[in-house]
Amino acid sequence: MSASSSFTDIAALIADPARSAMLLALFDGRALPAGELAFAAAITPQTASSHLAKLLAGGLLACETQGRHRYYRLAGAHVAQAIEYLSAITPVAQAPAKPLDRQARGLRFARCCYNHLAGQLGVAITQALERRGFIRGEEGKRFELLPAGAQWFTELGVDLALIKPTRQGSARQCLDWTERTHHLAGPLGVQLLNALCAADWLRRSKDSRAVLVTPKGWAQLKAQLNLDPRSLENLEHKQALAG
Repeated sequence: MSASSSFTDIAALIADPARSAMLLALFDGRALPAGELAFAAAITPQTASSHLAKLLAGGLLACETQGRHRYYRLAGAHVAQAIEYLSAITPVAQAPAKPLDRQARGLRFARCCYNHLAGQLGVAITQALERRGFIRGEEGKRFELLPAGAQWFTELGVDLALIKPTRQGSARQCLDWTERTHHLAGPLGVQLLNALCAADWLRRSKDSRAVLVTPKGWAQLKAQLNLDPRSLENLEHKQALAG
């Protein structure tokens, strides 16, 4: 199979509305059964089975079997990254944006991007870490963890010794599809989200990819990173002007 035919085949798999809905339902890194994915895509279980078989064959999904049940997840971070980058592409001439509903606003504010933090909050935290000299952007869309940052992450509860670098290093820059700028991803980004949830600064929504900030979380984000709801509103205003 040529590179061009492989590319078009994968693009066709992602382009189908039902299959794209399934992929987005798995974007927080969870493994879900076919029934839940059928519900997310608003299709029948029989139709979902056909779509899931195509996604498996195309290398976009992986399947785990537990007892009589099969659970599907994204085949890896590379699939999530590809979808995130595709989502950031918009037509040059756009129709006037429709007002976001409550769920969409929540996802834009803070959400799981495969297994790390994205959205306005993810971008704001990443930029705050850069301002404080905790991380530094490097070539190849990577972040370097600086000594002050290593101390901060350790005090937050992240065991840096357990982080295993990938081919892209321990920390990479992931293009945020709603904010059009980068947030922290990679193994360090994964551990950051886990630590923030373990410390009860953040809580994952039970029925979506949305992430919520607790009162304790806002207090700590303000004390340690000078972030509060108003600072995020200012960030959104700056990005609107830049766009």
